[in-house]
Amino acid sequence: MATPTVTVALNAAVYAPGDEMRLTVTYSDTDTCPATVTVVLTDVRGHSSAPVQMTAVIDPLTLTVVDDSGRAWTKLSDNGAVADYRAVA
Repeated sequence: MATPTVTVALNAAVYAPGDEMRLTVTYSDTDTCPATVTVVLTDVRGHSSAPVQMTAVIDPLTLTVVDDSGRAWTKLSDNGAVADYRAVA
């Protein structure tokens, strides 16, 4: 298992109470692998169903944002590589 990588950036270095804080998290894991599984059912007479496909992610990442003030961060977006969060100072 490869070690995931992460970088974070805030939209400012200093905030006044009540200011909106934006956090951008860029992350990846080199051994995360999407896989497609195709299933076809065939009965004893040779009749087959249409193929059905399902996508799975092997070794998925879980992203959690916590700060030591107990501030709640709300996820605004996450495309699997970049996530944006919002909180109030």
